[in-house]
Amino acid sequence: MRKNMTIPGLRKPLTRTHQKYGVAGVAALGAAALALSLAPNDSGAETEDVSAAPVAVTSATGERQIKDVHAGITDQLAQADQRAKDAEAKLKAEQAAKAKKAAAAKAKADAEAKAEAKKKAEAKAKADREAKPAANRSVARKPVYANNLDGWIREALAVMKEKGIPGSYEGIHRNIIRESAGDPQAINNWDINAINGVPSKGLLQVIPPTFQTYHVEGTSWDIYDPVANITAACNYAADRYGSMDNVNSAY
Repeated sequence: MRKNMTIPGLRKPLTRTHQKYGVAGVAALGAAALALSLAPNDSGAETEDVSAAPVAVTSATGERQIKDVHAGITDQLAQADQRAKDAEAKLKAEQAAKAKKAAAAKAKADAEAKAEAKKKAEAKAKADREAKPAANRSVARKPVYANNLDGWIREALAVMKEKGIPGSYEGIHRNIIRESAGDPQAINNWDINAINGVPSKGLLQVIPPTFQTYHVEGTSWDIYDPVANITAACNYAADRYGSMDNVNSAY
């Protein structure tokens, strides 16, 4: 076949590209003509077959068809690209919303923890404030005894009551007056105990071995201490005589 063909009515010969466009146009128009020939008419009867007349196809027609195809593909690509962008934007929005929700939950948890800590601190401070006056009242209620015979006896009686040692103010006072005349530093250097090297000492004239044996916990270990001497003597008298109240002579 020759490279160029001369078609009547055209000034210039068709190139291969023009030929391709023409073939595509003929095929499209042929298909359209066939569809029309098979379509029913208004009366319901099929139309008679009509032979398709030759259609002259120009290069402009082929170019339009190519442009239409290209435009369709371009639209499809643009739509696909837009869908991808929409999906990406949606994913980013979901991730941002999720991150925002997580941040809000953390902020809420932190605020609740801070409020709970503050509540506990306030409760502790309140308890401390309430405990302090109670402790002060307890200290204030602790009796203060006079530093004399009356105060010593009364303090000794309080210790004896706590430890369950019997005895009365009258019984203790009476025996103290007889044994030492109320002198906490009194010491007997002439009786049998003194002769044996263990003289009686203190308000109730207790010998050191007896003081050591019957010493009352919480009191001084000094035998001359008035309260320690009284409580140890009363503890001994309770063990031997039932109570200091039952002692009316040397014991």
